[in-house]
Amino acid sequence: MSDAANILNAIQQDERYSDLLDWGTPRRGHPEGTVRAHIEELERNLTALSHKLTIAERDRLRLLIHTHDTFKAKATRGSAITDPRSHASLGRQFLAEFCDDSDLLNMVQWHDEPYALWQKQRRSQTVDEERLQGLIDRIDDWDLFLAFQIIDNGTEGKSREPLQWFFPMIAQCVETRFSVVDLL
Repeated sequence: MSDAANILNAIQQDERYSDLLDWGTPRRGHPEGTVRAHIEELERNLTALSHKLTIAERDRLRLLIHTHDTFKAKATRGSAITDPRSHASLGRQFLAEFCDDSDLLNMVQWHDEPYALWQKQRRSQTVDEERLQGLIDRIDDWDLFLAFQIIDNGTEGKSREPLQWFFPMIAQCVETRFSVVDLL
């Protein structure tokens, strides 16, 4: 069993994790409702993308799948990504108790940033270059981050438009084996 698989096993045994799995009701972007149902959908997406992934990448992606949105029930709704009360910050803090991989921790913290960049660009008609560069600087493994974007945003309730915008733009800035053609 890999380190990531052992970490996931420990996370799944933690009461804080299991107590939050049934939180949530169907809502915009998450018609599946609960955290548990979201995780199940993402696990299916991981399986669909697995032909492009190594075993180690799949194990690391499972850590992201099981921690990125789990703490929404404890988060302050509408808080910024960097707010310590955001679901991203709470997920990062939880994962940090099990794992010291700074790249995985950054991926949990910044997993919604591509969507936020897309939203801001739609409102202002310009790309927030400083914010984009901040994301580029924070993520090391762009293949893993973009694979997670495909998995997390390839769900029934989410539009593909944000990633159709983000992938060509980020391809000009980082090297990755993933592109728009990989979207689920």
